Amino acid sequence: MIDPDGYRPNVGIVLMHPDGRVFWARRVRRDGWQFPQGGMNSDETPLEAMYRELEEETGLLPEHVAVLGVTPGWLRYRLPQRAIRRHERLVCIGQKQVWFLLQFTGEEADLRLDQTDHPEFDQWRWVDFWYPAEHVVLFKRGVYCSALRHLAPFARQVAGAQAIPPPLPHLVREDPQRRRPYSRRPRPVSARGDGGADPAS
Repeated sequence: MIDPDGYRPNVGIVLMHPDGRVFWARRVRRDGWQFPQGGMNSDETPLEAMYRELEEETGLLPEHVAVLGVTPGWLRYRLPQRAIRRHERLVCIGQKQVWFLLQFTGEEADLRLDQTDHPEFDQWRWVDFWYPAEHVVLFKRGVYCSALRHLAPFARQVAGAQAIPPPLPHLVREDPQRRRPYSRRPRPVSARGDGGADPAS
């Protein structure tokens, strides 16, 4: 599913340990580390897509997490030219994403990267909250900064201000990519219940 502007609707997941560290995973057969993310199907809400991607990429079920926050609209990033498949009928130039902050409430044994025939990740670890904004592949950094800035207040309510300090100055500049409301908002939800370099999904 690609919108008229060439962006694929997508969800991103910031999975947070109660101590404020976040789940950071290495893509299979690549040296790129990132948060879980994935495309939405045409019949899914962002919330439904998030739970599906969460299980596919981490093995976690809804009972293993609590939803703490969500970005209020689409955050966009463009793919580098080398990653755009110009021969496709519908050309995708980038992703537009809704980001969710989840508190991890399960056990580490619940985290399974081999839940599908084609796993997304082969290693994972917990990292400091702002670490991904500086270490994800360059073309995603604006979106990661925007998402983490928005979700940080929700994270502090659980982990505290010491675990989630203010971002460094170079991470607080406004993201040049525009935000637009998405057409279907997530349904209301209630709380239920390690190296890295970094390309994309």
